[in-house]
Amino acid sequence: MKVLYAIARSVPGGAQTNVMDLIGHLGNELEPGLVTFEPGFLTDRARAMNVPTWVVPAPTNSITPLRDLSALRSILRVIREFKPDLVHAHSTKSGIIARVAARIAGVPSVFTAHGWAFTEGVSERRRKIAIAVERMVAPLAARIICVSNYDRELALRCGVGNPDQIVVIPNGIEASDLSSSYTQRDNVRCVMVGRFSPSKDQPALIRAVSKVEEIELLLVGDGELIEESKSLAFDLGIRDRVRFLGSRNDVPQILADCDIFALVSRWEGLPYAILEAMRAGLPVVASDVGGVSEAVVDGETGYLVPRGDVNSLSERLRYLARHPEERRRLGESGRHRCLTHFTLSKMVESTLAVYREVVG
Repeated sequence: MKVLYAIARSVPGGAQTNVMDLIGHLGNELEPGLVTFEPGFLTDRARAMNVPTWVVPAPTNSITPLRDLSALRSILRVIREFKPDLVHAHSTKSGIIARVAARIAGVPSVFTAHGWAFTEGVSERRRKIAIAVERMVAPLAARIICVSNYDRELALRCGVGNPDQIVVIPNGIEASDLSSSYTQRDNVRCVMVGRFSPSKDQPALIRAVSKVEEIELLLVGDGELIEESKSLAFDLGIRDRVRFLGSRNDVPQILADCDIFALVSRWEGLPYAILEAMRAGLPVVASDVGGVSEAVVDGETGYLVPRGDVNSLSERLRYLARHPEERRRLGESGRHRCLTHFTLSKMVESTLAVYREVVG
């Protein structure tokens, strides 16, 4: 089976990890190809694995009709050159264009929504536009994969897709022996892994940490909003307690060297970063958005806080900073939950089953 994966961005992220995992672990079952809107992390990884790769220059977020039409034509050319049995589109912009191209080419398609563009937390104008567009293109895909039950229910509630078409396949990760050693130290290390982008809310985490003197904050990731967070840490007088580590390829080791994981977001799908933290045995404090509550069980594997609630966030961080035995209890429970419910093998097998249903 030949499968063409289509995704807009090539930067490190959850959707890109999903694509790379599918390409890497379905090699014996299918022949993959990859088309993106930009070169970078993902295209480099794919080429290193000898996967046929095409870069179709196009804006990754904004709507630009002429350039989007050009991208559509280019993806059509890729489909006709690669001759896939199936197109698997990921994320909003590439998901729309690739589904249209696949329909024109007469090739079945599958679409994975890594969090909908009309999810709670985005602007009302963006929600209305996204719902209208997704309603139009939903029938083009034979199956729509959601990474959480939250996203499936949201789609159906908004009239996007139908119950028989939308399936839930949670993200999954490989097991690892690398986990937190629960080291006793003067400062408690809290880490957040995520791009400095509109969906994440590092400023809220920085404000919360400013209220908890015993916490040292590590922020892993790059992005267009990083300077805003650096300025905020300086203005709050805690620049010496906040470390900006940039994009890193040793995240598992960083997690193992920390005590608490935080993911403060405005919206989410089902974040890989949370699963990696749970696998590392860290207690998780996260915003209760999207499918986060399907991974983090409040009071059992960590704590959920309302979106944007700095006071609740600081209270939970303070409690964990002062109670090491609770950190250990939550962390061990989270590791067990991750290795039981969110495995890479389950994700890969479920996705392959969808491919077989669609292609026949």
